[in-house]
Amino acid sequence: MAARPYRFLRRTLVVGCILAAAALPANPQAAPPAAPTAVAQPTVLRMLQMNLCNSGLAGCYTGRAMARAAEVITAEAPDLVTLNEICADDLPALRRVFQTVHPGQSVVAAFQAAGDRPSGDDTRCRNGQRFGIGLLAHLRTPGTPSTVYAGTHPTQDLADPEERAWLCVDVDRALLACTTHLSASGGYRVALAQCDHLLGTILPTISRDAGYEPTVLGGDLNLRAGPDPDVRSCIPPGHQRVDDGRLQHVTATADITLCCRSQVPMNGTTDHPGLLVTLTIDSSRPGRRPA
Repeated sequence: MAARPYRFLRRTLVVGCILAAAALPANPQAAPPAAPTAVAQPTVLRMLQMNLCNSGLAGCYTGRAMARAAEVITAEAPDLVTLNEICADDLPALRRVFQTVHPGQSVVAAFQAAGDRPSGDDTRCRNGQRFGIGLLAHLRTPGTPSTVYAGTHPTQDLADPEERAWLCVDVDRALLACTTHLSASGGYRVALAQCDHLLGTILPTISRDAGYEPTVLGGDLNLRAGPDPDVRSCIPPGHQRVDDGRLQHVTATADITLCCRSQVPMNGTTDHPGLLVTLTIDSSRPGRRPA
């Protein structure tokens, strides 16, 4: 059975555009000296990756992961949160918590359901809600358009009814923030193929079509560094990567420095720790899309 082509969705959450023009001086010789060019300063963000195992169906489900996730977001006040194994209504609940640690700022929340092969619909949590992945970010520039890109991976484990998905959000026209939850079966070769296609084809296609932005991906890749298959074999040359010592990873393009990685205890509410990473984005890189 051939793998289904991935479904690609793009939607804009906020629309806004301002155009400005200035007339040239009548006498170029009388024009005032040009102001010194400002040096772009690096942008520093804190990113939190969590797998909450909150479908209600998996053995790692405890029913307590959402409460712990809210505690972690409140304590750590991350700028960006990537979420795996959540139900659709978990996202607005965590968005409210996220908003409290970024008062007065615009918050973007995006969700992408995993597909369900037998029904052709979405995978469902035990409570009937759609099951999938999510992302939270706050905008430092109010009114900036925020485009969401999402889809399912073209390679899936045909023995697993769940079709794994990916999700990206354009944040402040300065960062493409992404998450995914890759296959946990198929000898992990399926996860490696999904990782390779996401980082080697899907994300470069978005950058080519929409304009380049520094890109960061956080998620449960269900791959480790070292054993065969090795997660490092699907990381493009020049990209940086950190992990939680097991299956969760954050990887970024060369213009983002990853540092200060730490594991955040989830106190037994899920089978993964939180992964907290500091991103330093080089704002001076040429060729980026203008804001």
